[in-house]
Amino acid sequence: AAFWQTISGEHGLDGSGHGGNTENKEEADACLMGNNSYNGSSDLQLERMNVYFNEANGDKYVPRAVLVDLEPGTMDAVRAGPFGELFRPDNFVFGQSGAGNNW
Repeated sequence: AAFWQTISGEHGLDGSGHGGNTENKEEADACLMGNNSYNGSSDLQLERMNVYFNEANGDKYVPRAVLVDLEPGTMDAVRAGPFGELFRPDNFVFGQSGAGNNW
């Protein structure tokens, strides 16, 4: 999820996949340093948005990703995190039990 947090910040998206219209250089720099409060609408940020994101309803962007794990607890942790709303629920693929003691 840290990758998506960084990419979202670079493209001016918040944790729910929405962009804003604040164009403040100090806030943009803070975003790149790990503070994801900047929500920009710069043409440069929107230029290659489709590389990592698909546009959904209501000016929301969702990652072009499928999250896969054998243990559902890991996926629950991602969903409960600050960027859990970013992902589509049907893009989570997990097993019902972990792979513990499979060796």
